[in-house]
Amino acid sequence: MRFHFAEAAGDPAHWLPLARSLEEAGFTGICLADSLAYPAESDARYPYTEDGTREFLRGKPFIEPLVLAAAVTAATSRLEVTPFVLKLPVRPPVLVAKQAASVAALSGGRLSLGVGISPWPQDFTMMGVDFEKRGKRLDECIDIVRGLCAGGAFQFRGEFYDIPEIEMNPVPARPLPILIGGHSEAALRRSVVRGDGWMSAGGSSEELDRILGRLGELRRELAPEKEFRTFAASREAFTVDGVRRLADSGVTDVVVGFRGVHESGPDERTLDQRIEQIEKYAAAVIAAL
Repeated sequence: MRFHFAEAAGDPAHWLPLARSLEEAGFTGICLADSLAYPAESDARYPYTEDGTREFLRGKPFIEPLVLAAAVTAATSRLEVTPFVLKLPVRPPVLVAKQAASVAALSGGRLSLGVGISPWPQDFTMMGVDFEKRGKRLDECIDIVRGLCAGGAFQFRGEFYDIPEIEMNPVPARPLPILIGGHSEAALRRSVVRGDGWMSAGGSSEELDRILGRLGELRRELAPEKEFRTFAASREAFTVDGVRRLADSGVTDVVVGFRGVHESGPDERTLDQRIEQIEKYAAAVIAAL
């Protein structure tokens, strides 16, 4: 089992000392949230809160995840970084490929790219991208990023992107892992067909069990030989027995945080308090396994 830390946002000055503390405590990696901007008005529902609102995001500081990934890997020597998840279809895929390849090259391959579709039409509007057919756009973006990061000559012609033959340098020394976020049937299928793994957005143990069962069916049907990572954000990850149960269910990576992802208001914890939580978890769970 691999252990990753994730909290939606916090004091930007905390990120680098937290990253160093995570590495010292024995965590595998850190997951970095993506939020472009907060719209003044929105009638769209957020799929991962009971009331469908995203008020918990208001006023919280978010560092752009690939920028933060570069800083975190420069401040550490082993810690892996994974955007959780990058809103890929609102971004130019060639630019994302360049950014990801650069971070991977500078960090010795410590970047995995978690990607997904923003549920907010405003994210598409502010970036000048159509909201319609966003799933197909994401598919093309994944293919472009993977193709460019593989090295050598690459060209692409699709419904949304027409890229003449180009070559990117540097590229990662090993294939860039691309992980897919989302709980829909389309997201699960995409993670098996186009991705190297799946990332949970949280939820109940029952919901996670249902998704893991469906992922197993899709993997057996569509990609039985593919290596596959499964990231789970679950309350069960806070006990040794719970981690063992997750591993038995097919989870390869657990994601933990010590403040609720959907909590509103500022995070009042000091840096020392946050580091203490990391160290206590590492001693109680990671060291015991």
